[in-house]
Amino acid sequence: MMERKEYPRPQFRRDSWQNLNGAWEFAFDDQNEGKAQGWWRGDKKLDKIINVPFSYQYPASGINDKAIHDITWYRRTFLIAKENAGKRALLCFNASDYETDVWVNGIHAINHKGGFTPFSVDITDYLNGEENVLVVRCFDSLETAVPRGKQHWEGITYGCFYYPNSGIWQSVWLEFFGRDCIESYALKPDIDNRCIRGEIHTMYARADEAEIVLTFQGKILQKQRFMLPHKRTRFTVDLSDNAFDFNGLLWSVENPNLIGVDFTLYSNGEVCDKARTRIGMRKIHIDDKGTICLNNKPLYQRLILDQGYWEESGLTPPSTEALKQDIELAKAMGFNGARKHQKFEDPYFYYYAEELGFLTWCEMPSALTFCEEEIAAVSREWQKILSVAKNFTSILCYVPFNESWGVREVGTSQEQQNFARSLYYMTKSIDGDKLISTNDGFENVTPTDIIGIHDYDIAKAEQFPKKYQDGKYDGLYPQGFALFAEGNKYEGQPVLFTEFGGMALKAEQKSDTWGYNEGEASEESFYNHLEELLRGIAQTEFQGYCYTQLTDVQQEINGLLRADHTPKFDVQKLKSIFEIGNRKC
Repeated sequence: MMERKEYPRPQFRRDSWQNLNGAWEFAFDDQNEGKAQGWWRGDKKLDKIINVPFSYQYPASGINDKAIHDITWYRRTFLIAKENAGKRALLCFNASDYETDVWVNGIHAINHKGGFTPFSVDITDYLNGEENVLVVRCFDSLETAVPRGKQHWEGITYGCFYYPNSGIWQSVWLEFFGRDCIESYALKPDIDNRCIRGEIHTMYARADEAEIVLTFQGKILQKQRFMLPHKRTRFTVDLSDNAFDFNGLLWSVENPNLIGVDFTLYSNGEVCDKARTRIGMRKIHIDDKGTICLNNKPLYQRLILDQGYWEESGLTPPSTEALKQDIELAKAMGFNGARKHQKFEDPYFYYYAEELGFLTWCEMPSALTFCEEEIAAVSREWQKILSVAKNFTSILCYVPFNESWGVREVGTSQEQQNFARSLYYMTKSIDGDKLISTNDGFENVTPTDIIGIHDYDIAKAEQFPKKYQDGKYDGLYPQGFALFAEGNKYEGQPVLFTEFGGMALKAEQKSDTWGYNEGEASEESFYNHLEELLRGIAQTEFQGYCYTQLTDVQQEINGLLRADHTPKFDVQKLKSIFEIGNRKC
């Protein structure tokens, strides 16, 4: 049986914690009778067993039922370990789809809406000194006005949409603290001024002092203690000391240096919370020539589209090692980053991306129906994603919309364009240091920092410089859609070719599978076609590309890796082709 036993949130760790993954009681509630019958009280045993954090639709859960069940219930008991007795207990979920209600010993603890975002609640006052009962109810109606990503809205597979992941699909755990704790934090590197700017938000405002210690390669860089006059306190840590080489601290693809950050909170002189994280000192910006730069040097991005699906577990990675292996394989094939597509990934993906020097794009999982409910649901969940993603070193670009999904009339509708603009400005207000592709692919809406182009139709190298001439992007129709929404035009932004390829092998194609071409006759023809595309891209002013895609996903068989995440092709051969863009520079 697959198990997820590691500490679930690696970028912000507390030493005192307790894993709640594993076997839970489980039940479908197709008649919506559980609330009325008092299942939330916890005295009713449920009729199935599920392996948390895997969704019931996939084999790893132990259930593997593809039918639609809008309402699911979970139940388990737990004891608080003796060493944590007397501490406050925080119940944490990394993700649960879509609306989640939690009861502890029959007391309602929290309601959370959103399928891709973490949430937590202090349950100390609901605990008893003996065995505690935890009950969770999840409601996932396959509603099209809420963020779904690539989960099919009818619970089937079709085109580029897949079987859903309902209910708890990421880790659940407890962690412990004293009179107060850090509820959220922010760390922003400023390499030009050689400092880190931060903010601490405490849960109860009982902590009155904080200490932050920065370390690099086992040596202390800086130690700073400061007062906490409010729940939210901003601080700056100076790193301009000449005793070390500041440039040697910088994070990059070639040198993914990370600075350790230890937080300690004090209340009346006593430690009440300790946590640790890390930060990479790096800067992403567009210079006055319109060039994307990392640490003030031109950056050419060679990205792979990564949807984050596994055969046995759907959206849930089977292990942390599986995420690390995907990144290592992508780098071995010549990519320096990934556009994580229609998913906010398990935190270990971003953790390993930081360690391995791998650039990432963060994309909002789309809803499908434009209406006031969609505006509220997408805005709420995107804000929560940003509050977490802003601290991930590897992320350098945000994508609020992909190919007008959820805003299908954005090409002509001012209301939908205004919605796209609202997410651009929301993103800039929360994390203004990163880039944004407002509606990636086509029907681009300004303002946007990047113009993304999706084009699976172009095939020959000589077609690229003819179709995509330097600076001449107004009036183009990649994939049959206008590159710019009505009333918007090119304003000199960097341009990236953010979806192309998607080629499948003809021998693997069946009546119910597909790729973005008729199928390559052999591996050799695949390599030739791929090299043709990369040589064409190298003849344009594109500042990078994103190839579709990393793995096969269910009926979509156009991956460089099979659905089991093993390579289809010669990895070194792929590397030599995908790095053609480097030779252009």
